[in-house]
Amino acid sequence: MSAEVKISVPGLFAAAGAGIAFSVIDMIFKFLSGDYPLYEMVLFRSVVAVAVMLAIIMPLEGGYHLLRTHQPKLHLLRCLVVFFANICFFTGLTLLPLAEAVAIAFATPLIVTTLSALFLGERPGPWRWGAVMAGFLGVLIIMRPGADSFQPAAILPFLGACGYATLHVLTRHAGGSEAGATLAFYPMMGFLVLSALAGLIFGDGRFATGGSPALDFLLRAWIWPAPKDWPYLIGVGIAGSAGGYLVSQAYRMNEAALAAPFEYIAMPMSVLWGVLIFNEWPDLQVWLGSALIIASGLVSVWRETRRNRPAPRPRPRAEG
Repeated sequence: MSAEVKISVPGLFAAAGAGIAFSVIDMIFKFLSGDYPLYEMVLFRSVVAVAVMLAIIMPLEGGYHLLRTHQPKLHLLRCLVVFFANICFFTGLTLLPLAEAVAIAFATPLIVTTLSALFLGERPGPWRWGAVMAGFLGVLIIMRPGADSFQPAAILPFLGACGYATLHVLTRHAGGSEAGATLAFYPMMGFLVLSALAGLIFGDGRFATGGSPALDFLLRAWIWPAPKDWPYLIGVGIAGSAGGYLVSQAYRMNEAALAAPFEYIAMPMSVLWGVLIFNEWPDLQVWLGSALIIASGLVSVWRETRRNRPAPRPRPRAEG
């Protein structure tokens, strides 16, 4: 019999809240990607997110002593992993429709399940493994490998999903000894430092050739934001701090493979943003693949909930 899995309902709500916050970030980054390079936007997001974390979340969580960590090497690894994931996902986001990029990125929970079994000692049952296979089939349907309509850019969100899955598993690994605010703070600081470094190296635009939209998004010259764009840059920072904190809480309080599917709420949000803002309607393959991916996650959650449902209390016998 498999070991009982503890389910934290607040942690699951935190995962859903993180999914909403990250969908807002995706939408704003895609909206501004024609004017600003990736890591200029990341720098503004990071400055606002760190400020919100230090001014609001840290005091509410118990104080600045939470900045002390017992695992600095682990946090450094988390920063590098999420930096890689950001480059891949947001570059793919500029080249693909929003809903398609987000749908491919939802391979993250499937990869989380696999990595959790390999490195965390979690024991997914046959239902979960079946859900993983169905979910990966959904990813393949969206990516269309081998078809004439296949876009090489579709590989980028998938690589981003691999990076985010690794981040979640590392978060789960550290969750027993670190607070949620601590887990959220160090990736934010990593983004701030690495994006500032990118600005010093690439910010003058000398490496931009204009021959590739993806490279141009990474290497174009930094410019001072227009006044009309400041609300978006501030908003993405607030969403970043909220999402980073909530997702850290989610994976600290629940098994990684259980918390991950609750981020699927970002999928309908991405469709909504795509239709309303970018006039992008998902095609049939995206709908079908997304349905398989989301269903696979929900089946995993349903199975874990049934497995951990307490046995019914026996009714007292009537006296007579």
